[in-house]
Amino acid sequence: MQAATTVIIIDDHALFRRGVSQMISADAEFSVIGEAASGAEGLVLVAELKPDIVLIDLNMKGMNGIQTLTQIKEEKLESKCIMLTVSDAEVDLLEALRAGADGYLLKDMEPEDLCSSLRKAMSGVTVLHESLTEILKNALIHPTLNKSSEDVSLTEREREILECLANGLNNKTIARELGISDTTVKVHIKHLLSKLKLTSRLEAAVWAHRKK
Repeated sequence: MQAATTVIIIDDHALFRRGVSQMISADAEFSVIGEAASGAEGLVLVAELKPDIVLIDLNMKGMNGIQTLTQIKEEKLESKCIMLTVSDAEVDLLEALRAGADGYLLKDMEPEDLCSSLRKAMSGVTVLHESLTEILKNALIHPTLNKSSEDVSLTEREREILECLANGLNNKTIARELGISDTTVKVHIKHLLSKLKLTSRLEAAVWAHRKK
């Protein structure tokens, strides 16, 4: 009988780690052999246990997901590193892939799709959440790096949130309007401001009104 594929989860939300661990462990092909609440803790676990797959959250306090991924890759381990995050921002996707990620999945994916994606990753396929393929395609066709805020290309979701900011909506209202979580709204606003090289949601609202 083939040995189970070993997995380590690095995420600073204990409840989420536990849920993903239970979900993966329900499939006999996989075995979760460790959980870490931070990037630094995760690096120690990965070096010690050398798992087949490492699932890494993007936005963590201290050492973030990209830094954790980069460190793991520098150790020349055979582990497949897959980002599991709420962020569907183009800048995060591209940064993760450039850092050597073997996949980029979103936390709102269907549970049954997770193990399927992990199997594909073990076969050597770079796995992406289906909603990200169009974002990646647009990024390759229309690169936005080093563009000014006047020329920057926003995703459809970012444009929706920018419109909400222009209308003076708060995060809870935006989340309700778009059917996403408050946390996801915060992540989108963070990347929206970064893309536009702005420092506040008020500046983003003013920018949006000027573009109309």
